[in-house]
Amino acid sequence: MASSPCGGGNFDCGLQIQTRSVEQTLIPLVSQITTLINHKDKLKKTEKTLRAVQRVGQAVSVAVGRFVAVGEAIAAENEDLRDEMGLACFEARRAGTAIAQLTDVSGLEQCEGDGRSTVFSDRTGMVKAARMLLSSVTKVLVLADCIVIKQIISSRNKVLVTLEQLERVSTFQEFVQIFSQFGNEMVEFAHLTGDRQNDLKDEKKRARMAAARAVLEKCTMMLLTASKTCLRHPDCESARINKEAVFQRMRLALEQVIEIVTDTRSGGEAKALPVSIYAGIKDFKVKVECLRDSLYCVSCEAVAAQLEALVEKTEDFTDSAYTRHEQRETIIQLCQITRQETKQLINTWRHAQSLKAKEATDEMELSILKTCQSVSDLRRELHRVAVGRATELLKLHSDHLVLQALKASGGDGNLEAVADYAGTLTEHKEQLVETCRLLCHVSGTEPLEITCIHAEETFRVIGPQIISAAQTLALHPTSKIAKENLDVFCEAWESQLCDMAILLKEINDVFEGRRGDKKTYLSLPRPGKHSVSLKTVKAAKLDAEEQTSIAKLGLELCLLTSDVDSEVERWDEQDHQMVRLCQITSSMAYSMYLFTRGEGLLKTTLDLFHQAEVLSDQGLQLCHILHSLSTQLLDEDRILVLSETEKLSDACQQLQVCAKTPVQGKSAIFQKVDSSIQNAKDILTVVVYLLPICNKLIRKCKSECSCVASPQHRREKRLNTTVSEETLNGKGSNGFGVKSLEQHMASLSFLESK
Repeated sequence: MASSPCGGGNFDCGLQIQTRSVEQTLIPLVSQITTLINHKDKLKKTEKTLRAVQRVGQAVSVAVGRFVAVGEAIAAENEDLRDEMGLACFEARRAGTAIAQLTDVSGLEQCEGDGRSTVFSDRTGMVKAARMLLSSVTKVLVLADCIVIKQIISSRNKVLVTLEQLERVSTFQEFVQIFSQFGNEMVEFAHLTGDRQNDLKDEKKRARMAAARAVLEKCTMMLLTASKTCLRHPDCESARINKEAVFQRMRLALEQVIEIVTDTRSGGEAKALPVSIYAGIKDFKVKVECLRDSLYCVSCEAVAAQLEALVEKTEDFTDSAYTRHEQRETIIQLCQITRQETKQLINTWRHAQSLKAKEATDEMELSILKTCQSVSDLRRELHRVAVGRATELLKLHSDHLVLQALKASGGDGNLEAVADYAGTLTEHKEQLVETCRLLCHVSGTEPLEITCIHAEETFRVIGPQIISAAQTLALHPTSKIAKENLDVFCEAWESQLCDMAILLKEINDVFEGRRGDKKTYLSLPRPGKHSVSLKTVKAAKLDAEEQTSIAKLGLELCLLTSDVDSEVERWDEQDHQMVRLCQITSSMAYSMYLFTRGEGLLKTTLDLFHQAEVLSDQGLQLCHILHSLSTQLLDEDRILVLSETEKLSDACQQLQVCAKTPVQGKSAIFQKVDSSIQNAKDILTVVVYLLPICNKLIRKCKSECSCVASPQHRREKRLNTTVSEETLNGKGSNGFGVKSLEQHMASLSFLESK
């Protein structure tokens, strides 16, 4: 799309495009307009060329006509946008007509004789018409997108009204009635914001939206139990504090969602993220390396000041009571080395300037390299300290002993013991909060920084909530509702620890040069495919309560995918068939995990079940490879591999049966979802166990007799089929006006095939 009429690849024509669906919708139109404008001036005017030009022009005109009709229908349904949308539709129709006239070359000779303009003779007119068309079409799309935003705001407002009603209820009967309405409204809000999150172009906004939605997801269950506890024990101060904290957190999360979708902040200017050490080092190195091209692109004072700001930020590490003495000394030493190298660079830099040098001297080049190396060494040490501490804390808290002690003490009515364990939990909370802050410094990307900030805030808030819930139980040790409430808050703490383990893996991926984003493998049904097996199954979405129940199982599945990825990375042969199948299996399982969070491209239970069926097929292919491997092993090794292969085969068959079994009713569908994810977990558990064993055995075979590379193995490798990756472009519904945004633009989709 070079030389687009709107100037390069930026085809928003002055309008800000925030979503991928709008941008992708415009691409085929931009492509065709660019084709028309960039025709060769001396193009040989054959009959075939003339027909092609006219066909493209007429296609654009007809498509615009259909598109405008839909835009006008949207305008009719939305009075506040009627005038603006109507004007944009009028301009689009006029531009489409102009393009049709300019490409009407059916009588080119006659046109040239009577002075009529065509695309061949009036390139300026074509550019003008193209600009108007793209501007007006973009405006229609952006206005339509505004309707999506209005729908999210309207949904939020409904949730807020019901939230206020829930906060004021005084009887269980009233609470049950209002909470049922609240649940339905939250499900609608979750679906709208989930689609919006997946559609946002800006990675930072997507991360902020994910954080806000995670808060709402977890707080919904907390709100239920905290409110019930307060109703059962209305005079209990700790129960009231516990409940108020949940309501306050939900309101803040709802406000954050609206700030993201409207691109505004209630307090005025958008709040900027604090600059992390990683971002500061990256910017510092860019400035230093720029000196190779120009000695005057930045001042010596600016570089020195930026380094001092970086060193000051390392105090978060060195001032921490939890940083070991030798780590503190190493960081201080590396800061001092970086200072010395930067000082030497500035000296050689000023010397080069005094010589009127136009580019860096050899001496200066050496100083640049040493400065960059020293600051990279500092970053590496900070990463090691932050990740090491996080790993230690996750191991320390993996048994959840303090939470268990709080539950036991509360159940015994022992307020003194609860106070003691509350102090221990508070100390753990402070450690986790500080560790999240350190991880933020070394996270490597802005989305991960946002996730670190979210984790820090979550530990900061949930710690005191667990304590207030435990105090309530200690005051009312026989209360089942108070016990259930404490369990919910403890599960939220455990869930956040699981999220922190995933975050740690993603930070390591970025540091080692691998993006933390997983590639999602999908093999979803297309129109005309799989219709026989899928007709009897009704597509559905999990509601908020079901997603909360399934979330823990999903997190366990996610951690298993990380284990598979870690084991796969240890293989020397990254192109081995077993490695490839394990990667695909892990990615499919990860997309199932995203489903449990209401994210990703698996939107309905139907999508999930089909993905589970394909995952089981991959597992059975893996069994086939393992059987082939076993024929090359000695008795003891062969028995071990065949035993585990049998377990894997059983798990795959169970998943396949579960995925293919038709069910009806909400509870049955939920049970099928639960079983599918559990079976997927069983498959990955066996895979994680087998990967290191097979890696060792294959190395052994290769070194002894090269059995792995035998003709038989090569035949097996050729026989294995691969899974085709199918993506769903614009599958999610934006739900505005007459149809979704993608459906509005279906009339233009044929332009892609031209």
